[in-house]
Amino acid sequence: MPSFKNICLTISCLAAVGTTTASAESDKLVEVRIQGNRRIESAVILNAVTVRAGDTLFAEKTDADIRSIFKLGYFQDVKVRTEQSDKGTVLVYSVSEKPVIREITFEGNKQLTTEKLKEALELHQNAIFSAKDLTKSIAKIKKLYGDDGYYLAEIQPRVITKPSGDISVLFKIDEGKKVLISDIRFDGNVAFSNRKLRGIMETKEEWFMSWLTGAGTYKEEVLKNDALLISDFYLNNGFINVKVGEPRVTLNQAKTALDVSIGITEGHAYRIGEIDFKGELLETADTLRTKVKSEPGEVFSRAIMRGDIGTLTDVYGDKGYAFANVTPQTRLDNDKKTVDVTFDMEKGELVSIERIAIAGNPKTRDKVIRRELRVTENELYSATGLRRSKQNLMNLGFFEEANIATARGSASNKLNVTVDVKEKATGTFSIGGGYSSLDGFIGQGSIQQSNFLGLGLKANVSASIGGKSQTYSVGVTDPYFMDTKWTLGGDIYRSARDYIDYSRRLTGGDVKGGYPINDFISTFVMYKYEIKDIYNPTPAYQTLNNRDMDNYPLGVTTTSSLFGSITHNNTDYRLDPTRGMINAVSAEYAGLGGDNKFARFTTDHTWFHPVYKKLIFSAKATLGYVQEVGQTIPIDEKFYLGGIFSLRGYKARTVSPTKIELTKDLYGNQTNEQIYLGGDTEAFGNAELTFPLISEAGIKGVLFFDYGNSVDGPGKIFNNVLMSYGGGIRWNSPIGPLRLEYGIPLNPRDIDSKSGRFEFSIGSLF
Repeated sequence: MPSFKNICLTISCLAAVGTTTASAESDKLVEVRIQGNRRIESAVILNAVTVRAGDTLFAEKTDADIRSIFKLGYFQDVKVRTEQSDKGTVLVYSVSEKPVIREITFEGNKQLTTEKLKEALELHQNAIFSAKDLTKSIAKIKKLYGDDGYYLAEIQPRVITKPSGDISVLFKIDEGKKVLISDIRFDGNVAFSNRKLRGIMETKEEWFMSWLTGAGTYKEEVLKNDALLISDFYLNNGFINVKVGEPRVTLNQAKTALDVSIGITEGHAYRIGEIDFKGELLETADTLRTKVKSEPGEVFSRAIMRGDIGTLTDVYGDKGYAFANVTPQTRLDNDKKTVDVTFDMEKGELVSIERIAIAGNPKTRDKVIRRELRVTENELYSATGLRRSKQNLMNLGFFEEANIATARGSASNKLNVTVDVKEKATGTFSIGGGYSSLDGFIGQGSIQQSNFLGLGLKANVSASIGGKSQTYSVGVTDPYFMDTKWTLGGDIYRSARDYIDYSRRLTGGDVKGGYPINDFISTFVMYKYEIKDIYNPTPAYQTLNNRDMDNYPLGVTTTSSLFGSITHNNTDYRLDPTRGMINAVSAEYAGLGGDNKFARFTTDHTWFHPVYKKLIFSAKATLGYVQEVGQTIPIDEKFYLGGIFSLRGYKARTVSPTKIELTKDLYGNQTNEQIYLGGDTEAFGNAELTFPLISEAGIKGVLFFDYGNSVDGPGKIFNNVLMSYGGGIRWNSPIGPLRLEYGIPLNPRDIDSKSGRFEFSIGSLF
């Protein structure tokens, strides 16, 4: 907008133009000219004016033209005057261009990089300078520093005009000292302690680890949201009239820390009274009541009420009523402190799916996406089907995002569905290394593609070479063989591993298949054939072999086995579950030819449940039994526990029945050597709490409790249960899952350290 001074100049010029025009009376303009412009072409300015050569000059027209020129946004002043030439009257618009920013610099910034500060600016190099944008830029820089804890940072701009008329902008920054929140207090809370309310907030008080966690940093938007979180907490605990005030942030007198105060008016806690249903009921009120979580006598919770509304809406949505409306009508009894709830049900119109469109998948074939959908064209709408479709797509691991939207079709009772996905890289080529406490250091290389040719095929070629093991494998799996629901695949592999008492070399292959019964239950069958060589025995194991080679074999044998399993998995996200269960039962029979014969049965159960926000509890239990089939069970097919994948704190593969064998060393001295025989029965499990440490990097913490044993005979499994506890860190690093965990045995054996054992694993091939 033009300044007051510019407007006055313009008015005076218009007066002069009016006087000249009055004296000229019927004189016509012979030319309209632009002066003072350096960067902006005259033609651009002339396009904005309406006065042309040959027009009679009027003040109203020039006034409108001046405003039009100002609206172009390039000029800080516009003047108009008339000149007399040999040919007649010339109208001249004299413009003064706004300066252009040629350079933006910073001085005094140490905590924030120049690049980060420039990203926040409203000003840009080689753009027209704006005082308004300068003010906005200062505010944004100050906010950046405030979000990083430098609440007292001062920013002083300096605008320098160059001889050319362009300018440079310098931001002089005094960062000051970091100021964190030292105290968060509440006024008016009675039902819940200060500590409880602080735990709900994302904003935290500073502590000695603030340098790592960022606790204590004041962020205005986050603190405002914390007030909403506290309000929700009260509303979910029966306080339906709660009022949470705006957080007040003050700087202490020493200007070294911030204090936060939040006022609360709690009111009274209410419980649920009667629950009823009315309106267009597709099921009886008693049936609908069994589907909601709200119960008479329970504390009223807005969150549970919202969930009930969603559940009831889905009940109608699964019957094709896509636009069903559930309205909870509440009636308060202030004397009894109860809330009666009546759900008013409106079913709306029966809706069918008209068309399903797929978008965002240049690589993945449409059919790969469509086969995961649980809604079909020309069939009734299903709310659960849409939700399950999205979950299935995300479980594939092919997409960063999978969004499903609906829009009206050709009629009011028809919907079009759009599935919009964002693909992510599904192929990896890696050469790197890793370490595990079982295998030692490992070098690895692998090529893996989980969406080969865009058909959802899973293919891999991999190898790992370590101090104690070597593994090579190649395989391919089609999860929808011949566009059916059957899974078919195969692998060829070779491995060599050094165990405590012997080494084992294995070469084999398998053919595998499966069929899903539904979205949660799947079956799996695999036939495998292996050539196995047990070699390099310890002296004690060699002695046992010499005495009883049937029970303690050496040399080459073959195994031909058939494996089958059935799995129930209703977790929310299979790559990183937060809720749900995984239950699996499997059986393997070796004896379809080959030298080795045995039968193995296992059952495995894992439960995930969110305790609070991203704090996830999981419990796992595994039982296994292997039995003879006409001959002794091969020693390497028995159960061994211990180590990072079973009982942390106990050395890997040492939890099993043992035998002491008297042997002689190279000098003829007799020694007692312990041999690990393996058990025919195993039972182990754990309980874990996982929580985010650095969410941005995907780093999690874990606390665990392990228990279990491996014995001979199912009746002995609970005679001596080994237990351990500990904690650690997990990270899905670029070269594979990293686990740093420390386990402490509760009932250590002679070979175990009472102080605990460090477990470390990195890489995806262990």
